[in-house]
Amino acid sequence: MTKRIEGKRAVVTGGAGGIGRAIAARFAAEGASVIAADLPQDAQVPDGVTYCQVDVTRDAAVRAVMARAEEILGGLDVLVTCAGIEIEKTIEETSEEEWDRVMNVNLKGTFLACKHALPLMRAAGGGSIVTFGSYDGFIADPNLAAYCASKGGVHALTRAMACDYGPEGIRCNAICPGYIETPMLQSFFGHAGDIDKLQDEVRRVHPVRRWGQPEDVANLALWLASDEAGYASGQLWVLDGGLSAQVQQMRL
Repeated sequence: MTKRIEGKRAVVTGGAGGIGRAIAARFAAEGASVIAADLPQDAQVPDGVTYCQVDVTRDAAVRAVMARAEEILGGLDVLVTCAGIEIEKTIEETSEEEWDRVMNVNLKGTFLACKHALPLMRAAGGGSIVTFGSYDGFIADPNLAAYCASKGGVHALTRAMACDYGPEGIRCNAICPGYIETPMLQSFFGHAGDIDKLQDEVRRVHPVRRWGQPEDVANLALWLASDEAGYASGQLWVLDGGLSAQVQQMRL
């Protein structure tokens, strides 16, 4: 049986943990050659995946990852920009340094990775870029002002790239997850007075009665990376278990 992205070459930023790790593992299982790039100097990654350290906020570091992809993989067909952080504060509580940090990782990091991946994709005759927006880029949660703003920027950047590079065979889409079981989500829960109560409320308010798993996101990323999604570009794919489809929202 032919694997769905057999022979494709992929870089996944934020690829050492949570959603990024699940995507790297799924890509490798489906036949891709994968580099997982993340901030730690050393990190355990899934079998069949090559690790590369990167600070996505630094131009030279991102350039080095793409050079490594050209050296090891022979080029690039798929980029997934999964590196991201959040700060759980209102605007008044957020310092200028904290604002800059969120914007640099979430938005500038996406910009740099895409900027330096595009020449490799052009040389390959096309490719697929999968960025990471968020449910919070559409419908804000309390105390996530900088995060929400950064993800709204990723949404706009993704659509702009789809317009600019579609004629060259390069598709650009954003995955916009809702509540996904990751360390970031657990950190969010950790600020609640009654964590168990909040977790139960989160499950209850979702039409599917659960929050998502990293593998749910990896399934969508796999499709967007594959040739099956050849007509999909410029879209913001919300993956939130139906949460944003309803009027009633949680009281957090």
